[in-house]
Amino acid sequence: MKMKNFKIGQEEKLKKVFTGEDVEMFAKLSMDMNPVHIDEEYAKNSFFGRRIVHGFLSSSLISAVIGTQLPGPGAIYLHQDINFRKPVYLGDEITAIVRVVNIKPEKRLLYLDTKCVNTNGDIVVDGEAIVKYNNQE
Repeated sequence: MKMKNFKIGQEEKLKKVFTGEDVEMFAKLSMDMNPVHIDEEYAKNSFFGRRIVHGFLSSSLISAVIGTQLPGPGAIYLHQDINFRKPVYLGDEITAIVRVVNIKPEKRLLYLDTKCVNTNGDIVVDGEAIVKYNNQE
């Protein structure tokens, strides 16, 4: 079998537009029924002025990159710091970006810079992750 080779600066991305249906499904699965996410009338009178996507739903795109692209299948999350910087609104296209900042091959660990940005380039979520990778392709 071929062994995986990673390098500092290696980066992968994934994009998604979040819909009302996405938010409603996540609310049911997570049991987070905060009306700022699911009730338009309530959200209109909130600090945000309209419905927002759950922060953990937005940041789940980072997990998708880690599990499918970098490092990919077999990856095991060990640690994730998350900062929620700006709201994500229904209809926003969000890009998750995962970049390798350090590698410990003897332990099969990747240290990753993680972030999500909107179409304006604003960082909406950022943080750092540590993942253990499967060393086979």
